Amino acid sequence: MTFSIAARCARTGQFAVAVTSSSPAVAARCAFARAGVGAVTTQNITDPRLGPLALDFLAQGMSAEQTRAATLALAPHADYRQFTIIDSAGRSAEYSGAKTLGLHAAATGVDIISAGNLLANEGVPAAVVRAFTATSPGDDLGTRVMTALQAGLAAGGEAGPLRSAGLIITGDVAWNIADLRVDWHDTPLAELAGLWTLWQPQMRDYVTRALNPASAPAYGVPGDL
Repeated sequence: MTFSIAARCARTGQFAVAVTSSSPAVAARCAFARAGVGAVTTQNITDPRLGPLALDFLAQGMSAEQTRAATLALAPHADYRQFTIIDSAGRSAEYSGAKTLGLHAAATGVDIISAGNLLANEGVPAAVVRAFTATSPGDDLGTRVMTALQAGLAAGGEAGPLRSAGLIITGDVAWNIADLRVDWHDTPLAELAGLWTLWQPQMRDYVTRALNPASAPAYGVPGDL
């Protein structure tokens, strides 16, 4: 029901997750990232508890592979789960249980992992990785992962229609500097791309407003002089 990308920017140290699904509100339960620590997806028959659990293991200094083993040791009904992990060094790991739905696959590259289930074909995650790898490291990480996720759709995507999508990005603060969601739409990736185009030029302004509002740009809302 889902395919995803988790990625790291070697230039900035940011992490991002982008995910899309035929189910509603996919990003609310499948996408997890923590600044300076890593990123995780948990999908298929989703257990959202696995995202924070895996991030806690990464925060303790475990590698992606070690985190996979530690998470599986505590994961109930592991045969139903599919998850991906990328750590602070850009290393990645993936697990797809025996009861992962339909055609499922995963692919990895430098600072990137993609996985999916109920796919139209097993080449979708590899198409995501190729597209991410072909992007410029100088581009915003959000732009790079959105380009890659759209390449997954062009390669076939899910076996059924997509209905929701989401994007999260970490920065150098404790909260995610991007958390964009399309919870139900006929073309969720196109909608998400539009949200990213809107948010990207303002993203760092909102961090400044939180940390030092006196030096922040104008708010751009009615009544703001």
